[in-house]
Amino acid sequence: MGNRKTGNNIESQDGIKPVILVVDDEETIRCCLSEALEKEEYKVFLEENAENSLKLIKKVVPDLILLDLKMPGMNGLDLLKVVKSIDENIQVILLTGHGSVDSAVSAMRAGAFDFLEKPFRIEHIKVAVEKALGAQSLMREVLRLREKTSIIGSERIIAISKGMKEVIEHVKLIAKSPSSTILIQGESGTGKELIANYIHMMSARNNYRFMEVNCAALTENLLEAELFGYEKGSFTGASTTGKAGLFEAAQRGTMFLDEIAEMSISLQAKLLRVLQEKRFKRVGGVDDINVDVRIIASTNRDLEEEVKKGNFRKDLYYRLRVLPIYLCPLRERKDDIIPLTKYFIYNYNNEFNKKINNIPSEIEKNLMTYVWNSLKYYEYHTSPFNQRVTTSSENLWMC
Repeated sequence: MGNRKTGNNIESQDGIKPVILVVDDEETIRCCLSEALEKEEYKVFLEENAENSLKLIKKVVPDLILLDLKMPGMNGLDLLKVVKSIDENIQVILLTGHGSVDSAVSAMRAGAFDFLEKPFRIEHIKVAVEKALGAQSLMREVLRLREKTSIIGSERIIAISKGMKEVIEHVKLIAKSPSSTILIQGESGTGKELIANYIHMMSARNNYRFMEVNCAALTENLLEAELFGYEKGSFTGASTTGKAGLFEAAQRGTMFLDEIAEMSISLQAKLLRVLQEKRFKRVGGVDDINVDVRIIASTNRDLEEEVKKGNFRKDLYYRLRVLPIYLCPLRERKDDIIPLTKYFIYNYNNEFNKKINNIPSEIEKNLMTYVWNSLKYYEYHTSPFNQRVTTSSENLWMC
């Protein structure tokens, strides 16, 4: 996964163009760099000073900043330090007409990727930009692989039954569409969160963050602040500096809204705007914040019925179910029961230093005939340390 080269530039696999911010007080340089970089199919933003740049970065997080060292007001080196404190993954190339060894050393120590002197040749800029974006891509790939290893190591998707295999094949196809919204429906405990995470890891957005929130776990006001963030003083108890919300944190990644049916009608309207216009305002804010995230929602309710009752917006429902997924309960996928049992036993063996190696036939029969409500319920009741299950001579026995 990650980024791939196309011609002389780097393009993300999901087709999202790398974002480059040019900060220079000289208009001719801004225009020159913009023209050259846009020809390479980068998305370019231009600012003439550090102060405006910081405002922009709050709305649009760039992959790379081409930054003039000497500017009125805050200079480039100070802005570099602020940028790195906001997001250390943003690459920065400093540009200066007053180059010195001391300046270069200071820039590198502050986290700059490169340091180029004016006047520069466009070819040199293109090479430096490509190297910076390539280094960033590699760094994100390493982080992604670490995260993916952790997730897969602890949460595998067991798909032996025909129904679940069809779901996984459907999910793999869905993951290739990086922007379409997804609605996962199924009873509680059927693995909706696991599937959402799997979609993210299989998609081209996996270099970015997977953020999740349980809409039923927070009050309306807290959920709004958690999702959209807030400005300082916007409500009693708001921090003195304000706070970015989960949508901002998930920029270019995936936002998972669990139990979406529990969201209030007023918040549904705000979410609808995110889906339609890809922007929103923080609580107490006046400026729009642009956002590029894939939204995955889940529910254990019949949303069509909730729409009829007036509890859920019809327009939001159709916006969410662009790509629907239904997860059947465990009682309808019996071929997965024994493989799941073996998987849970393997985990418990490792966690509690046990050596349970087989499942007696009578236990298998009991497991297959029991009416399981959910995967979570199943895992709990097949635990070797639950009162319903005991171990003897390293075998599994059900009481």
